[in-house]
Amino acid sequence: MSADFPGDVLTHTVHRPWPVPDGPWIMTQSWHDLLFAHWPLDPAALRDKVPATLPVDLFDGRAWLGVVPFHMTNVTMRGLGWLPFASAFPELNVRTYVTVGGKPGVYFFSLDATSPLAVFTARALFNLPYHRATMSVDVGARRVSYRSSRRTGGELAVTYGPTGAVQEPRPGTLEHFLTERYCLYTTNRSGHVRRLEIHHRPWPLQIADAQIAVNTMAAASGLALPETAPLLHFAKRIDALAWPMTVVR
Repeated sequence: MSADFPGDVLTHTVHRPWPVPDGPWIMTQSWHDLLFAHWPLDPAALRDKVPATLPVDLFDGRAWLGVVPFHMTNVTMRGLGWLPFASAFPELNVRTYVTVGGKPGVYFFSLDATSPLAVFTARALFNLPYHRATMSVDVGARRVSYRSSRRTGGELAVTYGPTGAVQEPRPGTLEHFLTERYCLYTTNRSGHVRRLEIHHRPWPLQIADAQIAVNTMAAASGLALPETAPLLHFAKRIDALAWPMTVVR
């Protein structure tokens, strides 16, 4: 592990909805200065955008779409250590929520990053919809200025920051539904569902505000956002472990 990555991540597991996976983890990642911007959607708007084998999760009858900008450090495979141009870079994802086999997880419509190695590896090994983008992150004392532009379409320009105290999301709340998920789902080229499990401490969420100057990230995935203002949360940092991807069905 990097000297900056805490060695006690696996000692905090009581909050998990299911036990950590058997076998060794294979990757570390530290996620910094995250904005969770979420919009409610009619479930029908997502159904033909998500593989039929992945049931879309609803909260009070609504599906949710998230646009999540952040930046990462400590991105490395177990035993490799820090890698130039691959261990620290910005990322931006567009996501919704699904459950397979009783395990709630995340489904990504897109993931943008500046690292060509990360984009190539994630596409080749995990069939995840990563894209190369030009990105910049300016972290100030109170605000984060974030810009991302993908050559094939998809742009975000936003300034954001926390406005409330840190609180762990409580089970049963919308905040918990949107963030406390310990796996991601994708499908392989044969259509089989695959799951990648992760572990981290509970999210240290804060209420946030944001000035969104440009946001075409949902439109780049063929999705339309409602006119309503997004639900906004901020998290300063969380450290995560990941396990090998497995075929679910």
